[in-house]
Amino acid sequence: MTGFQEFLPFRVELKPGEPISNQLVYAIEKAILSGLLKPGSRFPSIRAISQDLRIHPNTTQKAITALINEGFLEVQPGIGTLVASKLPATSRNAEILEGESERLILQAKRMRVGLDDLKKILERQWNKLSSD
Repeated sequence: MTGFQEFLPFRVELKPGEPISNQLVYAIEKAILSGLLKPGSRFPSIRAISQDLRIHPNTTQKAITALINEGFLEVQPGIGTLVASKLPATSRNAEILEGESERLILQAKRMRVGLDDLKKILERQWNKLSSD
């Protein structure tokens, strides 16, 4: 089962072998931690996510509840669900970063970029994003 949506403000590719709710949590955490979803921004409704991904609303509810409990999302009465204004520290940060770094390293190797050059590129990007 593979899913890819076009309307959500984050990307989810559903893969067999792992609970869909876990995959959804991972994708949303990744979008929040990477800055794709900004703190304080409105978050899509359970209905919208379920329809877009063609998954059961209970599955979506389970993922959203987990994200609220972890502090990534917050519910504001009369407004809806928002990305938390202050993000929690989480043990999943390392897991998310590990996957992203693997992709980056593989791409660098394909392009024949050495480790020293990759470190310089990362440092430049880190500094650029830190100054914004």
